[in-house]
Amino acid sequence: MTTSAELIEVSERRSAHNYHPLPVVIHEAHGAWVTDVDGKRYLDCLSGYSSLNFGHGHPKIIQAAKEQLERLTLTSRAFYHDQFAQFCAGLGDLTGKDLVLPMNTGAEAVETAIKVARKWGYEVKGVEPDQANIIVMEGNFHGRTTTIVSFSTDPDAHDNFGPYTPGFRVVRYGDIEAIRQAVDANTVGVLVEPIQGEAGVLVPPDGYLGEVRQLCTAQGILMIADEVQSGLGRTGQTFACDFEGVVPDMYVLGKALGGGVVPVSAVAANRDVLGVIHPGQHGSTFGGNPLACAVANAVIEILATGEIQARAAKLGELLHTRLRDLVGKGGVVAVRGRGLWAGVDIHPDLGTGREVSKALLKRGVLAKDTHGSTIRLAPPIVISEEDLLWAIDQFTDAVYDLQHP
Repeated sequence: MTTSAELIEVSERRSAHNYHPLPVVIHEAHGAWVTDVDGKRYLDCLSGYSSLNFGHGHPKIIQAAKEQLERLTLTSRAFYHDQFAQFCAGLGDLTGKDLVLPMNTGAEAVETAIKVARKWGYEVKGVEPDQANIIVMEGNFHGRTTTIVSFSTDPDAHDNFGPYTPGFRVVRYGDIEAIRQAVDANTVGVLVEPIQGEAGVLVPPDGYLGEVRQLCTAQGILMIADEVQSGLGRTGQTFACDFEGVVPDMYVLGKALGGGVVPVSAVAANRDVLGVIHPGQHGSTFGGNPLACAVANAVIEILATGEIQARAAKLGELLHTRLRDLVGKGGVVAVRGRGLWAGVDIHPDLGTGREVSKALLKRGVLAKDTHGSTIRLAPPIVISEEDLLWAIDQFTDAVYDLQHP
């Protein structure tokens, strides 16, 4: 098995069809570029759904991983290891929080936040046993565990996976009054993505996050920000909440925290929130392992300088300026996003998002559709300005080609 066709055929025949990949088999990658098994190069404009904010094979991250691989990879949390203290202190400083609780995947971090919010509700707020509720948003995407899909409004993620976990109230995203009406004495938290990525890179109205923060403070409930995709530099700030000067009670982090090398996720909060967790009540064999912490420590050091955030802001301004110029021309209906992250709506008559993604693939650009005719663009933040402009040109030409077959 050496060619793309052979590898794709076996993959399709021997794996569960829980994904629908584009027909490309990647063999190696450096920076913003990948190469397939047939030797063709592509510009990566998806970045592993923001897991690769710092590009493929970032030297500092790879060096940290190599050095740690040669020393120690796993102890379990039955013991301390020499990378853990730096990870907890560094991520705590980056988020401005007292404590962190490390896990592996973003979904695990969200599950952690849900458990912590409920326990906090019972032990601190005084909610009656088994009565806690958490307010969530339409169009949310927080993962695919059985509890998380219980409050998903995406039929693909939700349907036929019941019985569903109770305790969630779904309201319209961006509507502060809807949250206000859903709050009652048993509400323990509001779980919100500062920007909804899977829904099409939806940015809420200006002031919305600040209003959520004020409401949560006034009502004595926790604001939980899922920054798994939006956090760690992607939007031009360390966290998307920073645009409104908002500090949530809990940050939920993942994806880029692992530097594109290993799965690393965490919840960060102050002691009065995360302090409700005691030994034996939550954890993971691999959560906070030495390799994960070494990689995450390198990521935190990169973010600490602020250079990557400034680069995302600068290149993001260029990306959005160029994309907005296409609206109303060539089948582009709307553009949304922030920083180096954009959702581009294509007129349905032009084709599906997958058809646009395939047209981009032929032109050497990797991107992915979501929800029909929306294309997500999220290149690594290390991308050069020249390559970014080239990618936008390829996008423009791909849409034109679909208009003029």
